[in-house]
Amino acid sequence: MTKKLLKIIVILLFICAIIYLVFGVFEVHKIIIRQIYPQKYSEYVEAYSNEYGVDSLLVYAIIKAESNFEPDVVSKSNAVGLMQLMDTTAEDTAKKLGMEYEKDELKDPETNIKLGTKYFSTLYESYKSVPIALTAYNAGSGNVDKWIQEETISADGSDIENIPFRETNNYVRKILRDYEIYKKIYQKQ
Repeated sequence: MTKKLLKIIVILLFICAIIYLVFGVFEVHKIIIRQIYPQKYSEYVEAYSNEYGVDSLLVYAIIKAESNFEPDVVSKSNAVGLMQLMDTTAEDTAKKLGMEYEKDELKDPETNIKLGTKYFSTLYESYKSVPIALTAYNAGSGNVDKWIQEETISADGSDIENIPFRETNNYVRKILRDYEIYKKIYQKQ
């Protein structure tokens, strides 16, 4: 082999190594990001998101914010399960669906996701705005209706920075951010 040919082979191997490292690191990055933003309980999320007309990626973002995919979580305000439902909300939603409901079932992923997704879908149907529906999911429809009436927030959700409750303000921003991340990771191009 000539020195010139050897030099070309070394350069080609170097380029191949760089390409391998770049794409290899990219794949590792994807794996890590998908661990941080998982799609756990996908059989239930996909089924009930489809049934109730809610983007499944938004439901994943809600679950991530509410429970970080831990089905047994109970908040200090007694919200339960993956989508952190209050007993009265779950009971009312179950009645609307014509289903039997026991409070203990809120720790069951399927029941919690079904009721939580349906509840969110009714909020979205009422407000026609994802940010406002999320605000109502966290702070309650009574507060949201009052804030809209008093013009503290707009009905279209364009001024979520004006949400008066700091916790709710942060909650809505977090879910909207995570929703965008979920779309970047999982949305089919």
